[in-house]
Amino acid sequence: MTRRFHSRLGCSTISFRHQALPQALATIAGLGFTEIDLGALPGVCDHVPYVLDEPAVSDVAAVVAASGLRVRSINGDIGDLNAPLTSAEQLARARHLDMLVALAAATAARAVVLPCGALDHAPRRSLDEDLDRVADELVSAAHVAAAGRVELWTESPHLHRLCCDIARAQALTSRFGPEVGIVMDFSHIVASGADPVDFVDRFGPRIAHVHVRDAVPGNINLSVGNGAVDFARGLKALADAGYHGHFALELETRDITHDERPGAAVRAGHLISELI
Repeated sequence: MTRRFHSRLGCSTISFRHQALPQALATIAGLGFTEIDLGALPGVCDHVPYVLDEPAVSDVAAVVAASGLRVRSINGDIGDLNAPLTSAEQLARARHLDMLVALAAATAARAVVLPCGALDHAPRRSLDEDLDRVADELVSAAHVAAAGRVELWTESPHLHRLCCDIARAQALTSRFGPEVGIVMDFSHIVASGADPVDFVDRFGPRIAHVHVRDAVPGNINLSVGNGAVDFARGLKALADAGYHGHFALELETRDITHDERPGAAVRAGHLISELI
């Protein structure tokens, strides 16, 4: 059987967040993808319960196993990493992280992905203090993940979060070492006014995973081909930098209907497969 898409290209379940997890997995598999990123982002994608305990981990892992799809990463959120917490909140965060790591292990995912700060550009204290706090939280989470034989990655920059542009992303990354991988998202880079090639030049060896979605300045929610992202140029830069990791279509788009979404995913899959 001829492979429909490149073996390094998967599809995030966020692309079909309007569907329940079993249906979203069936849709993705039916389109010809063999790998997923599993969305676990409260308010964005509820395919993984936010109140995550051992039975929930087992239930989600069983649904994923039944689909036959490989899992590359668990795209999760354990709260605003630059927010000061009470002791009870710290315990709740640690518990949630433990369960995300357990889910990654149970699904044979390579990594857990965490955000680069709160959904707010304004720091809680000063920018330097907030970046220090986020970096410390990511490093601590990386140690927890490593104990579960899972990697820890962060998506940075993110247009709507503390590290909203390439300068803040670089300032954050300078605060930790290779224990935290970087997720490159074409849409967040272009929407923040930056250049994907410049991003690769700055972060190349530290890029662990790549999200694919189109964008224009200020708008990350466009289908591939409907924005200003030069994927050919960006993917060539990654290849020239020696990137051998995987890619995921993360089509959390608002320019198409849900009925149009499968077709858009297939078109994006073919385009990106040809460019990888």
